[in-house]
Amino acid sequence: MSNLISSVIAFLLTLVPVFSNQLTKPPIDQTTILFTGDIMLGRSVMGEVIDKNDYLYPFRNVQSFLANADITFVNLENAVINNCPRQYKGSFSFCTTPEITKGLQESGVDVVTLANNHSYNFGIDGFEETKKNLSDLGIKSVGWKNLEIIEKKPPNGESSGTTFGFLGFDYVTSQKNIESDLNLIKESDSQVDVLIVSPHWGEEYKSMANSLQTTVAKQMVENGADLIIGHHPHWVQNSETIGNTPVYYSLGNFIFDQMWSEETKRGLVVKITYDGKEIVKKEEFKTYIPKIGQPLLQDGV
Repeated sequence: MSNLISSVIAFLLTLVPVFSNQLTKPPIDQTTILFTGDIMLGRSVMGEVIDKNDYLYPFRNVQSFLANADITFVNLENAVINNCPRQYKGSFSFCTTPEITKGLQESGVDVVTLANNHSYNFGIDGFEETKKNLSDLGIKSVGWKNLEIIEKKPPNGESSGTTFGFLGFDYVTSQKNIESDLNLIKESDSQVDVLIVSPHWGEEYKSMANSLQTTVAKQMVENGADLIIGHHPHWVQNSETIGNTPVYYSLGNFIFDQMWSEETKRGLVVKITYDGKEIVKKEEFKTYIPKIGQPLLQDGV
């Protein structure tokens, strides 16, 4: 009997290293990146924040969801200036204050694109002030011919990280610089593992991309774009895959005050999961704005 017990114990001991190796196996090197529809923290949204004395008001229902991603990249449709006057319905010059912009910071937003038709609403000085105020909050900005890079390293530190590059371009204000933008995409592609491009383009209140969008998207892919996330139409538009590159032509509105139609109250949040530089999962979450500037996720997240 003692020999049998000894044999059983010896057999069990041979299994310990196997189980131990399984438990200590390093996690997969994955990075999640979130993209939202248009964010505008001025005009009536700013009014709601002031009246409620709550700078987190626009983010109350989505804050934890946004912050849960490794990287969150959004389109910001307003200047961020210290002496922003309260704007009212009918105004098309959008600004907000650094205090209200803390809502972006506390919701985990890492990068914003300022490449849109409202970033210069308060002139060049307002644009430069916007960049500084965002930087002071630890938020990177693109859209002024610059590439921003974020590197995500694996938790175990045993391998090099993955570099994600971000670019923003505005084709609503002008379409004169497309060629130079394509050159910047080509140059940037050589500097990062994954290049994400956010163009401001298309026609407002249209559900389908126009010929400019589809043509430029193909050119961007040819020059190295690995993911394209578009903005401006205020409606969710169609998406497609060009080669291996997902293209979302417009994610609609996320935080806005366009309460006069159902479509302008709808948006799409896209979550892309990368394993290294390869996309392993794409998720889409519908959003809805039932109250001015305060979106809800409609997918039970």
